[in-house]
Amino acid sequence: MEKINRPIYMDSHATTPVDPRVLEAMLPYFSDIFGNAGSIDHAYGAVAAEAVKKAREQCAHPLNAHPEEIIFTSGATEANNIAILGTAEQYAEKGDHIITCVTEHKAVLDTCKHLQKTGKSVTFLPVDQYGLVDPGQVEDAITDKTVLISIMTANNEIGTIAPIKEIGKIAHEHGVIFHTDAAQAVGHISIDVKEMNIDLLSFSGHKIYGPKGIGGLYIRGSNPRVKLAPIVFGGGQEKGLRSGTLNVPGIVGLGKALAVAEKEMAKEEKQYRKWTTQMFDAFKDAYPSVMLNGHPTKRLAHNLNVCFPGIESKALIHLLKDDVSISAGSACTTTSVEPSHVLLAIGRTEEESHWAVRFGLGRGNTEEIIEYTIITLKDDLNKIKKISDI
Repeated sequence: MEKINRPIYMDSHATTPVDPRVLEAMLPYFSDIFGNAGSIDHAYGAVAAEAVKKAREQCAHPLNAHPEEIIFTSGATEANNIAILGTAEQYAEKGDHIITCVTEHKAVLDTCKHLQKTGKSVTFLPVDQYGLVDPGQVEDAITDKTVLISIMTANNEIGTIAPIKEIGKIAHEHGVIFHTDAAQAVGHISIDVKEMNIDLLSFSGHKIYGPKGIGGLYIRGSNPRVKLAPIVFGGGQEKGLRSGTLNVPGIVGLGKALAVAEKEMAKEEKQYRKWTTQMFDAFKDAYPSVMLNGHPTKRLAHNLNVCFPGIESKALIHLLKDDVSISAGSACTTTSVEPSHVLLAIGRTEEESHWAVRFGLGRGNTEEIIEYTIITLKDDLNKIKKISDI
């Protein structure tokens, strides 16, 4: 049996380590090739600009987008802000209504709530027990003032994959711009922005074994061409939408990470699906009342979010911390534990939400690690059951 380095990392929805191939691609751009990609009058800047061009192509290809439709940001949070705020301002004369969903990431929810404070109208659609938004409800919510629909591709907590293609089709039939936060999906599932009727798509480097602090936004260039008002002003970089000196090493890393993911995604998805199924079956055998959070099949292959009734997630995570690193299904602070808005939205009670733990599998995991995790978790569940008399 292979030597297992502990604690095992199983929190890949939070972040991933930089892939060695990505790091190798990035290293020269920190010192040897250090030019400003905006200073193309000399060789240093021209070489940096060429690297950015290549990365733009690497980011566009897996999405079936054109390179010029990609702008670079500091991550998906900034991309979401540019997409939502930029659309709201650019199309203010057409309307002031936005449609989104209650299980979105805070980067979308909080941006929409900010717009509400400025006088915009926002509809927050519910989801079903699996975390799926109903395309019919999306269509019913559209008014003659609707300018944007924003529905995430895959949920960061429960892994549920939304019916993006259907929602995009509805948006286009009504002349509404469609944005999707795909931070958890890009590099993990197949996405075709043309086939899926996506106008704006946010993605991030550190969810796909790229560096932190870099991400991107796809902006449809035709049929229809989408225009955004800038929210950052300065030197006019990235078509004036995201001014600031380009992070060349980060951009190179993002491009390489997507190029690697495009090649390995199908194989990884098959492997992760096998492992998460194996893990859930083992958990159910050891703890029959375990509950799966999210859709049983329409979910990210590397996501497993479960509730162990009667067992506080914090207690389980504390017992596991020297062996396996996982996260709770709720956002924790030092003074309080707030129930997850996602779990509440799918019908879990406040108590049940505190039983949830999330496993996010990744490239560092192996068959032996999966088996070790199952054995360790079973042991810790038994310890808690004895102590708690569950």
